[in-house]
Parts: sequence; structure tokens; C-alpha cells
Amino acid sequence: MMRSLWAGVSGLNAHQIAMDVEGDNIANVNTAGFKYSRVNFSDLLSQTSKIATAPQGELGGKNPMQVGLGTQVSSITTIFKQGSIQTTDKNTDLAIQGDGFFVVSPDGGKTYKFSRNGDFVFDADGNFVDSNGYVVQGWMRDPETGEIDSTAPIGNITIPPGLTTPANASSYINLKANLNSGNTIVNKSPIYSLDYLHNAVDLNGNGINDGGNEVHNENDWGSDIFNTDKKLYERSEDFGVLFNSVGEAFNIQENQGIWISYTNATYKQTVNQGSGNIDLTLNGTHISGDVTGANSDESAQKIAALINQKTSVTGVIATVNGSEITFTNNNSGTTENTKNIDLDINSDANTGLQSKEVYTAYRYQYVKGGAAPIQGTPAVDTAAAIRTFTTTEDLREAMQNDARNNVNFDSSDDAGEASESNTNDGVIVKVNDGGKYEITNPGNGSDDWGMNLTITSLTDPVNGVSANDKFTNTMSALQGNLPIGNNSRISQTINAATHASSIDIFDSLGTKHTVRFEFRKIGYTAEGGTQWSVVISVPEPGDINGGVDPKNIVTGQISFNSDGSLSSYTPTNLTYTANNGSSPNQNINLQFGTAGQFDGMTSFDATSNTSGISQDGYPGGDLNGIRVDETGTLIGSFTNGRSFGLAQVSMASFTNNVGLESDGGGVYIQTSNSGDPIIGQAATGKRGFIQASALEMSNVDLSRSLTQLIIIQRGFQANSKTITTSDQMLNTLLQLKQ
Repeated sequence: MMRSLWAGVSGLNAHQIAMDVEGDNIANVNTAGFKYSRVNFSDLLSQTSKIATAPQGELGGKNPMQVGLGTQVSSITTIFKQGSIQTTDKNTDLAIQGDGFFVVSPDGGKTYKFSRNGDFVFDADGNFVDSNGYVVQGWMRDPETGEIDSTAPIGNITIPPGLTTPANASSYINLKANLNSGNTIVNKSPIYSLDYLHNAVDLNGNGINDGGNEVHNENDWGSDIFNTDKKLYERSEDFGVLFNSVGEAFNIQENQGIWISYTNATYKQTVNQGSGNIDLTLNGTHISGDVTGANSDESAQKIAALINQKTSVTGVIATVNGSEITFTNNNSGTTENTKNIDLDINSDANTGLQSKEVYTAYRYQYVKGGAAPIQGTPAVDTAAAIRTFTTTEDLREAMQNDARNNVNFDSSDDAGEASESNTNDGVIVKVNDGGKYEITNPGNGSDDWGMNLTITSLTDPVNGVSANDKFTNTMSALQGNLPIGNNSRISQTINAATHASSIDIFDSLGTKHTVRFEFRKIGYTAEGGTQWSVVISVPEPGDINGGVDPKNIVTGQISFNSDGSLSSYTPTNLTYTANNGSSPNQNINLQFGTAGQFDGMTSFDATSNTSGISQDGYPGGDLNGIRVDETGTLIGSFTNGRSFGLAQVSMASFTNNVGLESDGGGVYIQTSNSGDPIIGQAATGKRGFIQASALEMSNVDLSRSLTQLIIIQRGFQANSKTITTSDQMLNTLLQLKQ
């Protein structure tokens, strides 16, 4: 009878503990990071009256006879179920989504405590602390490397108030851009200007080559000449990569070109009375016929008639004034046999007609360059010779040389025979600042001549050379009369494909300087890819040219493979001295991409554009805000616009979370049954990720807890009934004696 009393008492005690635990759960329903506990009951040792016996013979076995002595609380288990995430308005509130604990320390890292409550703030000394004042543990940024090493030992996270970041000098420039390799461009610039001196530059403006530093090969792309505005000039360009005024490629092919006539070809001759057949060859065409006349006038008429029958193939028109015949070619054809006057008399039929060459039109024919321009043969003195050109300077010099020295203005001399009366040495041909060929005929003496320019396409059916209309149309603007004086004839604009990008870099003092990249298409590589020049400049008094003038400009080249991928580029780095008190010889790597890849500069048939340009420098700045990412990195935002990690919150995981011991204040301590903490960064291993501006709510479920209260209450009531019933039975037993 007494055993039932004690069993009831044990039940009351156990349910009282269960009520205490459940009351604690309900009390912490709004405690951030709280994990509810569950009471586990087990029976007490039972009193055995009879032991179990095995079956013997025909007699069956008997079970043991035991009487239980009550219940006890065997364990209280903390349930580490994920709590709901509640967003907050404080950016230093942190919530863990998944397994793991924040690590905090009350004594500078000598001992660790572990918490799911991420209600953190910065104290007056910049310590990152929880509501108990414990300092959050993690890793700080290494000021030397700028990195956060999450494999190093953890320590206090402290970000001093008023933190500033010093200026960081730029160490690289990363450029991603496409340079248009197509036949139609939007980004373009006029070709470089050229003066009227060949293999020289008129630095002092006296119009002659004075030698010394005025010696300059316009076709040498490694020889740079800059004007007072620090712009390149006196640099020739390959016609094979040039464009007309609206950005359409000339696409000039081998041997294509133009005819330029500087005046009509004319020749006058008085003939005698003919008798019989005349036989002649005019511009490669055979002409013959009877020119017998009653007098010289009639013979002249017959000769003219024979000539004019072939005008369509020779271009030559014959007119008669008495016995004088005037041969004229206005050079309007496109083939060689329609230009100039080349008269060979095989039999003159007693007319006295003589052979004659009158050259006023010249053939300018393109020859391809290689990876760098090659120089043609512009300064030829043989009238019938082909003038070859590759570059803008080749053509300019050939035109000027012919206009000055080779044109039969008065037909007094055969072609190529220079004389004082048949030269025009005042003619100037140049490329002006607008990228246009300009011809001026100012006159340089009493014997100079006015000009009448005719420009036509060049065709050569025998050799398969067709007209290049875009090139012809561009140059044909030069056509027209050009009398002696200061008037000029000017072509249309000739353009090069260009593109420019700029970025600001910083020196050791944090001063900003602009670096500008100017790209210009200059040719093709041997493998068929495009080749571009690059001009890199910085503001004065900056020096990126090793002290050589101009100090603030360097030039280089960049080439591409035939698939548009990067092939190579120079320079690969800049050595920059700002000359403002900052550290000199600042090395800046130029990162244009990987050879053979498409991860940087490319050259496709697409509009030139810069898709990305970056550098790593920045000025000094003050801390004005902190945010936390999902790995627990505290990212500082500074007034200089830079943001980088200042520290990283560590997280710990345990083999047995339930083995942790609560230490109050929402923290746990390690026990022998929890295992050692495995410390690392969030979102790695089995550790969860961190959500900023949020707190993990208590995982107490009120519906479960209130239901559990009813169960505990009923259990407690039932155990109390055991005691009262046992008491009534004892009273009945005592009344037996009465």
C-alpha cells in the first residue's frame, strides 16, 4: 500500500519538473534564438516478487512478478529545430539559416560561448558584441594583403570608430572592348595630316627640309611626331584599311586605283600637203588612210577625220585650223589607251606629221602592305610608269611630284624631260587637318601653269583590274580648274576606324588621373587578323614615357587573330610618375585579355564599344556604413565609394548540439558530450548561411506548448488521485480494528 503512495509522489515530482520546463518554453516564446526543451519520462526500478522460470517438462514457464515503484525524469532534451526568420531594421542583426552557432567570448578569446541569438551591436570601442557584452569572434582583414584569412585562429572582431582607409595606387587597368573589323563603321576619325615635305617634317615652317630633327619617315610607324596639341601627325596610313566620309570601307584591292590628269593633253602641229596613205599608232590603236589633198589644209582635214574615227578608243580629238591640227585628250576615260597622247608615225605620206608624247594624266595603283606599310615608288620621272602607292604619304608625294615635274603643260618637251618652261614647282599637295587631300597652285615663278584636274577610275580589263568607285568618288572632289593663286581643290574626307576609352586611375596620394586609350585600325596581320595602333595618354605633367618628350604619351600596337580573338599587344604595362609628390614609377599592368581567347579585347564585325573597364586604385576615405553578407563578412562602405570586407564572423558546429549546456543569456557552453566545436566560415561544411538585418525567432510552438500543459496537468491530477485513493484505502484498513 505504501508503494502506491510513493509512486504517486514520484509522478507528482516528475510532472512538476515537466511543468517547469514547459513554463520556461512558453516564457521564452519571444526570445530570439531560443530553443525549446522537452522532458523525457522513464519508470523507476521495479520490485520483483518472483523471478521468471523456464518451462520444465510438462509444466510451462512463468513470467516474473514485478511491482513498479513510480516514474522519474530521465532527461531534458533541447530541440534545435530551425526558428522562423524575422527581418529587422538593424543591419548588424544576424540570423543563421541552418546549423551552427555564433562564437562569442567574455574574456578576449580565452573561453568561448556559443549562441543562435544574432542581436549584435558595436560598443564604444568598436567591439562587435551581443546583448551580454560578449565580443563576437571571427577574423579581421589583414591590412598588408587586404585579405581575410578564414583559416587563421579566431579573435575579437573590433572595427575602430572613425576608421579610414588610405589611398591605394592603381596597379592594373582591365579593358574589355570590341574594335570593329567590318566594312561599315560608326566610330571614325580623319586620317593623319601630312605636310608637303617627303621624308621630312616642317617643324619651323620655312617650307624646306633643314635636316636634323626635321628628317622624318612618314611611313615609319615607330617614328612619332606630335603637334603642339599633343596629337599625332605626319604619319601615313594604309589605304587598304581606310574608309570614305560616311564610314564605308574602300576595300581597295591590289592594283586598283585612280587616274589623275592635271590638265588636258594637247599637241599642235602644222602639216604639209599629203600624197598617199598615212600610217600611225595613236595610244596603242593603229590608224591608216589616204590623206592626199589638193593642199595642206585638205590633208589636215583628212588626218583629223581619221583620228576622230577612233576617239572612242583613244580619247583623242583632232581639230583643224587651216593646216594646223590640234590633238586634245581631256583624259576622261578609265583605261590606259584613253589617256594622254602617244603618237607614233609609221608613214607620214609626206605630211611632215611627227611622233609625239604628251603626258598629263598618271596612273596611281595600290599595292598591298604587310604588317606595316611599305613605301611605293611615287617619285618616278618616266611618264608611262605606274605610280604605286600603299600609304597616304605614297600617294601624296606621287601626286605632288607629278604636278610639279612631269606634266607636259605646253607639250614643248616630251614627257619626263624636265625644263624650266614645263614645270610647275610651286604646286603643293598635302593632307589637311580634316583628313582631306588638298592641292594648291600658288605659283613659284613666271613660268608656272594653271591646272585643270580630271580624276577617273582606273580599270585594266586585260589584267582584271576593276574600278573602285568609293575611292574614286572620294578623290574626284579634287576635279576642276585650279588657276595660279591661293585657291585649293579638296577631296572628300578619308577616315580611319577608331575607338577610344578612358578611365581614372589613382596615385599613392589618392589623386585621380585620367588615362585615355585611342585605338586606330592600321592594317592586317600575316595571318589575316586586324592590326591597330594604340595611343595612351595621361594629363600633364604626368610621365609614362620614361622622361622622353612627349612625356605623357606612349604608343603601341594591338593585333587580333582571324577569328577576332586577341593575338598580342604592346605595351603590356605603364610606368607612371604623376610629378605631384606621389610615389614615382608607379607600375600599372595593362590587362587587355588572354592571347587566343575572347576574355578581353576582341575585333569582330560589330560596332566598336567598350563593354568593361576597371582598375583597383582609390582615394582615401572614411567609413560610413557596414553591411553583412551571407558568409558573415562585414563589408565596410567608405566615403571614397569603395567597399571591402573588414572582418568575418566565425561559426561553430558540433557533433551533438543537444550536448551543449545552456549558460543563460541565450548562450551555450561546450560539454564533454557535445564534442569539440568545429569553427569555420558560414555556408561551408554543414554550417548554415547568415542573413543580415534579421533575427532567428524562438522555435517555441505555442499550440504544442499549450497542449502539453493540458497533458502535464492531467498527468499531475491523475498522480494526485493515486495518493488520495491510497490514503482512503489505508483509512479503511485502520477502521477494521474499530
